[in-house]
Amino acid sequence: MHSLVLHVIAPPRFGSPLLLYAKEGKGLVGKTSRSTTAAAAMDPDAVAKAFVEHYYRTFDGNRPGLGGLYQDASMLTFEGDKIQGAAAIVAKLTSLPFQQCVHAVSTVDFQPSGPAGGMLVFVSGSLQITGESHALKFSQMFHLMSTPQGSFYVLNDIFRLNYA
Repeated sequence: MHSLVLHVIAPPRFGSPLLLYAKEGKGLVGKTSRSTTAAAAMDPDAVAKAFVEHYYRTFDGNRPGLGGLYQDASMLTFEGDKIQGAAAIVAKLTSLPFQQCVHAVSTVDFQPSGPAGGMLVFVSGSLQITGESHALKFSQMFHLMSTPQGSFYVLNDIFRLNYA
């Protein structure tokens, strides 16, 4: 299973990092051009935004590819249904009653989570299902956990459609 590798390089003329993307490995991994550890050197805002972009691009184009972001301890709550484990989560996401959709993200909020370097990421936006005339509003929360190798995986994922 492949997922996002995030190379963070701080250009000498700019204060904010430049993000480059490549697919390989398992989990969301940060690497820096410096000798510091990846988790300590990564900008949380950049990690959250890169994760969200990668997650929804993969969901919209290759749902089975999301498996590398989850582990056996991961849990998805999808519209109240609880699913545990990477394989079961991917099975749920690939069995949804629509095959093609496009997510449009409106907001991304994040907070650091605990001393182990985790992160809470909250997303709101709309979901346009192919063949449907109206987009659906959604909210989704991810609890990303860091690993000793400086990568992140999704420990918790909660998804809800917003009906109004």
